Amino acid sequence: MLQGKKILIGITGSIAAYKAAILVRSLIREGAQVRVVMTKTAKEFITPLTLATLSKNPILVDFFDPEDGRWNSHVSIGEWADAYVIAPASANTLARMAAGIADNLLLTTYLSARCPVFVAPAMDLDMFANPSTRRSLETLAGDGVRIVQPGEGELASGLVGKGRMAEPEEIIAALTAFFQKKKDLHGSRILVTAGPTLEPIDPVRYISNHSTGKMGYALAATLADRGAEVVLVSGPAAVSPPPGVDTVRVTTAGQMYEASLAAFEGCDAAVLCAAVADYTPAHYSDRKIKKAGDELSITLHKTRDIAAALGDAKDGRIVAGFALETDDENRNALEKLRSKNLDFIVLNSLRDEGAGFGGDTNVITILDREGNTESHPLMEKSRAAEIIA
Repeated sequence: MLQGKKILIGITGSIAAYKAAILVRSLIREGAQVRVVMTKTAKEFITPLTLATLSKNPILVDFFDPEDGRWNSHVSIGEWADAYVIAPASANTLARMAAGIADNLLLTTYLSARCPVFVAPAMDLDMFANPSTRRSLETLAGDGVRIVQPGEGELASGLVGKGRMAEPEEIIAALTAFFQKKKDLHGSRILVTAGPTLEPIDPVRYISNHSTGKMGYALAATLADRGAEVVLVSGPAAVSPPPGVDTVRVTTAGQMYEASLAAFEGCDAAVLCAAVADYTPAHYSDRKIKKAGDELSITLHKTRDIAAALGDAKDGRIVAGFALETDDENRNALEKLRSKNLDFIVLNSLRDEGAGFGGDTNVITILDREGNTESHPLMEKSRAAEIIA
């Protein structure tokens, strides 16, 4: 699948730079054309001579050759590539990419690139877990950069955890999957709901849940990649909307109900991933409720059921839902599927480690109206989105 593809490899300063040699060699074996751009710090970990020998192309580090003034045009480099893969991507480079800083050839090429960009982070576990690094990755993902997640294991520091650069074969698999991606949903319009809803009690407090929107946003991005026109109705989420997706922002369950029914009018399908509140306070206080007494009672009213409403209105269109359960998982999911007239339902269990709210992974089981059950192990939410799509 990579035969004839033009792959630009960016290498930053990381001990994992040695894997870049294996990656370049493997890509050449796959029939790809490879060029390499390095940061100056990367040269301290692997030599340009090694990479030039493997790639069969000169290695680009500086903006120009000081001896004869030849300019390495970041614009033409970016235009040449079918894909730009930055591997390893250090925490420093990820932060600079997210901030739009362009103080070396690798970064200016990133800002000029019109092709898809992949990054394979590599750093110590505490650096990877640091909130600033997480923000950088979320910003880049929101900008359309594809993250090849690092693995877990022993790191250069001697610590054990997540931060090891993905293996070259994993990066090649991500590239292959991208170039094989079908546009079989072109011409269709699909509604996706995502994130939590917030049900206000007073100007200060609300009732909500732990949903971050990551699963729904991954699904919206995947459907868009497959060629669909996607309408994303989202509650307050912790991630940025995928590029090219029409995003409708809402806050409450009532607003999500109205927006979803309106959007569904012109859609061919809907995937209801949002964690919508089942109940909302019956009365809203426009002033902060002051503490008084040992107890406070709040009367809750049931919210309108989005899944049931779309199931009733689908008229031959596909409607899929999600079910997050803690017990009797399959039975409860099947009951939800039948009672709301869904075509299939995606089951998560909070008993499964790595599933549920907040994380980048999920464990899913898909159940349909014919009684078929399809279970999948722990995987990245982006991969789960591909299976659901």
